[in-house]
Amino acid sequence: MNRIQLLDQAVIDKIAAGEVVERPCSIVKELCENAIDAGAGALTVEIRDGGVGLIRVTDNGGGIEPDQIRTAFLRHATSKITKVDDLTGIRSFGFRGEALSSIAAVSRVELITKTRENLTGIRYKVDGGAEILYEEIGAPEGSTFLVRDLFYNTPARKKFLKSAQTEAGAISDFVSRLALSHPEISVKFMVNGTTKLSTSGSGSQKDVIYSVFGREITANLIEVNHEDEESGMKLSGWIGKPLISRGNRANEIFYVNGRLIQNSIMSKAAEEGYETFLMQHKFPFVILSLELPGTMVDVNVHPAKAQVRFSDGPAVFELVKNTVKEALTHRELIIDTTFGSVQEEEAQKKAARKRALEAEARSAVPEPFEKLRREHQAQNEGRGFAPDTTGRSFTPDKTGQASPYARQYPAVDRQREDSARRIRQSNEFLKEVSQMSVFDEQFGAAQVREEPQYGFLSQENRPQHRMIGQLFDTYWIVEFQDHMYIIDQHAAHEKVMFERLMAKYRSKQQTSQMISPAIILTLSLAEEDLLKSNLQHFHDIGFEIEPFGGHDYAISAVPQDLFGLTGQEYFVEMLDSLSADTGRQSIENLTARIATMACKAAVKGNTRLSVQEADALISELLTLDNPYNCPHGRPTILSMSKTEIEKKFHRIV
Repeated sequence: MNRIQLLDQAVIDKIAAGEVVERPCSIVKELCENAIDAGAGALTVEIRDGGVGLIRVTDNGGGIEPDQIRTAFLRHATSKITKVDDLTGIRSFGFRGEALSSIAAVSRVELITKTRENLTGIRYKVDGGAEILYEEIGAPEGSTFLVRDLFYNTPARKKFLKSAQTEAGAISDFVSRLALSHPEISVKFMVNGTTKLSTSGSGSQKDVIYSVFGREITANLIEVNHEDEESGMKLSGWIGKPLISRGNRANEIFYVNGRLIQNSIMSKAAEEGYETFLMQHKFPFVILSLELPGTMVDVNVHPAKAQVRFSDGPAVFELVKNTVKEALTHRELIIDTTFGSVQEEEAQKKAARKRALEAEARSAVPEPFEKLRREHQAQNEGRGFAPDTTGRSFTPDKTGQASPYARQYPAVDRQREDSARRIRQSNEFLKEVSQMSVFDEQFGAAQVREEPQYGFLSQENRPQHRMIGQLFDTYWIVEFQDHMYIIDQHAAHEKVMFERLMAKYRSKQQTSQMISPAIILTLSLAEEDLLKSNLQHFHDIGFEIEPFGGHDYAISAVPQDLFGLTGQEYFVEMLDSLSADTGRQSIENLTARIATMACKAAVKGNTRLSVQEADALISELLTLDNPYNCPHGRPTILSMSKTEIEKKFHRIV
């Protein structure tokens, strides 16, 4: 038997680093969050070889005092907390005191830092956790971390990294999301010497969204802002119109008290808010920031601090779901289509990309200390000095004084004036973009048009609708003012029936149908708990369920609207849709799927309706809060303007 023994400190540090430093993105995250905690107003991230060869994070924050630099690299050294109780009110990003020591344990780290009060800065080098250099140097205020040769001393960890392109992509995603959460900070991201992202730091989150996601996304956003005074929770941000939904959850971005997090409760809640607005297997675009008291959230769940735990998960779920649903409801979200050709659409997309690049060039803010560093480098190269592998040279001159790089730093004022001018130009451009007509060809082939309060869907304008006729025994064409509206009769009937059934279930007017033989189900322990906690709701909507021994349950009756369908399949699907952590225990949540499936009785396409039948159907459709999508998310109404039609016939250019 092997003897129990204490590990030496080097091994301990490398093991601990595995919890914090999973990949290059982990290092970028920790260093950027430290920079924000230090009060940075400008932040530059530069990587080479996917971050394995080099990571440079430069900020203009408060810097580190010379006598605290060595301490900062020790494990569990932090300025954010002093006792356990501080964790309940923590607002800073860092607090565990593990990041710098973990990073230094598996790479070669160089730090150049200077505080406002000191005339000169300090250069500090650590290789694999061992101090190599500590010297005085000329430097601007703030800190620059250079991390080279990641995992050079732990090759077993290095071989599990992805390709340089994949690792760079992960860092790009993080930096973009960091910029979104802090629009007041100018963020610059460079990959192998090429600038990939540059934000102005103007304080406008929508400007950052434009820089990160482009014009189409920015043009199709809805702002949300809701506060629950009783709980002290506040939700703000942006949600995308159904038009810009995606096939995965990559654009579901959530922040809690300013911290980028991954949370299933917020994700499920947002998707629930979009229910019936999106097609199946489509996910929304959301950027939501939740502010709540520190006593309601635990951020000390994981070393990476990417997850949080809520003390009242159901309350958070309801806040997010209801805020999203309310923002989408009562809006005219009719899809306006140009019916353009593939070639025209591609040309429009290219034009839009060109405009986006022009906007990025206008909004790019020069980094003062970066520009001065290059000037100093050029001067040194002229005198025969060779820069190091990062392209930096911080060597003091022969007199021992601060380098020209540091002495020229007052020139930053002129650079700031130039930056302010560029920001004003960028804001003017973005204002122009937001005011452009949705029919601008640069917008692409299809856009969502928000009409005035009294538009096509208002009862006041219903007498002005002119029914043209039925197309392909499936679509109805209606003329109103200067637009042609095309209505899918099957999707419209589905939506009308869905709302009828939901109203009946909510008013408890549903009936049950006995079935013989009964359906026997065997449930797991978790499923049994969900069933027991929601049993009354299942009874309310028409199911009769009784224990049948062991973990078996017998279903002897189903809702009338489900009779003849596969009751077992629908019951299991509803049970699976419930979740203890989100608190989805309302009758509306349970009946949503029943009503959706019962809508299969709606009139199908290729079925001829009379004008009177179609007129009655459309009239009822227009009374609904959300008539734009069927329960499965497909659009019910499309429109095309008279202007667009005349363009197709070359009546106008």
